[in-house]
Amino acid sequence: MGQDQTKQQIEKGLQLYQSNQTEKALHVWMKVLEKSSDLVGRFRVLGCLVTAHSEMGRYKEMLKFAVVQIDTARELEDADFLLESYLNLARSNEKLCEFHKTISYCKTCLGLPGTRVGAQLGGQVSLSMGNAFLGLSLFQKALESFEKALRYAHNNDDTMLECRVCCSLGSFYTQVKDYEKALFFPCKAAELVNDYGKGWSLKYRAMSQYHMAVAYRLLGHLGSAMECCEESMKIALQHGDRPLQALCLLCFADIHRSRGDLETAFPRYDSAMSIMTEIGNRLGQVQVLLGVAKCWMARKSLDKALDTIERAQDLAEEVGNKVQQQGRAVTGTGTGLGLVPCLTLLFAWLQLSQLKLHCLSEAICRSKGLQQELRAHVVRFHECVEETELYCGLCGESIGEKNSRLQALPCSHIFHLRPCEDKGRHRAGRKDPPC
Repeated sequence: MGQDQTKQQIEKGLQLYQSNQTEKALHVWMKVLEKSSDLVGRFRVLGCLVTAHSEMGRYKEMLKFAVVQIDTARELEDADFLLESYLNLARSNEKLCEFHKTISYCKTCLGLPGTRVGAQLGGQVSLSMGNAFLGLSLFQKALESFEKALRYAHNNDDTMLECRVCCSLGSFYTQVKDYEKALFFPCKAAELVNDYGKGWSLKYRAMSQYHMAVAYRLLGHLGSAMECCEESMKIALQHGDRPLQALCLLCFADIHRSRGDLETAFPRYDSAMSIMTEIGNRLGQVQVLLGVAKCWMARKSLDKALDTIERAQDLAEEVGNKVQQQGRAVTGTGTGLGLVPCLTLLFAWLQLSQLKLHCLSEAICRSKGLQQELRAHVVRFHECVEETELYCGLCGESIGEKNSRLQALPCSHIFHLRPCEDKGRHRAGRKDPPC
């Protein structure tokens, strides 16, 4: 197959893919790999296969084609091709929750000399790195990477990249529990889609709607959350986007749990877990288990809640996410108990927040004989806050314990906004605290 014919077949595959004939597109592209001797064409078709398998949630296949693409780039001896293939390798590992590998490959991208990284792909590398840092709960580094990606987007007038960064910033502020910003950034992404996205893939609209749904639920606007999630799910089903389908199912389950409809929530969690397991999203599985645990706690089924939390802990440790500082409020109980994907931090949150559910934690400890472990967990929690730097440098309180307005400094340290304002009134003329 010659160069011209290879280009024609790649374009044919793209047209099939854009018309939602995914399997036919994959068949065309695989034929190109089998028959074409044009290295540039093979490189391009491998990129198409990486993207297609990513959107279908076939992350192991995505990784396989990314590895082949790197070998092709080396044959071409072209630095730009090598950069693109390493970025695809980073993204593949990000999807598989291999976050340390993602960061390593992103650093390789940034270290490649003589490439177009500064002009075109640098923002995408920074975005992938930020997502990996966020997966590891390294919040300051995640924010630094997201802000760098945003600067790339603005400097290069790349509104598609800006849209993706805004969605990731929505996830960031969801985890550190500034729900106003968690809604602001996906709303900004939705505005970008409306203003500039006429020729974009519908996945950008679906992505922004999903993140808006998550924020609306956390703010208690359940009707708006359901509406956004339904729109996102409709697009995900239309395009066969399995990863987004799983996230939407998880969001639906959380909405039903927030409404106190546990009978409807449980099967939604089961469906989300099934897809998360199918596509290999272990971090997503942890999030599902957290929702299930909260349902059992709302039902006062403490043993089942504890068993579910321990399963989540095992998965979180497998991912390498040793500390998950985030925790969403347990609804239906009249409190704001932070529940996180490991037993250690569950009890630590109970101790530090001094909430009304301390009797529940005592009941769980009593039933499992964990009184001594409870004391040890409190110490470990403080160590985790130090490790992740999830504390306010002004008031000294932990960040992510409850919904609060946060302020990010140029150094990417974050502070509670009200202490910053109060301190500012009393320290007129003084600079921000040193980083």
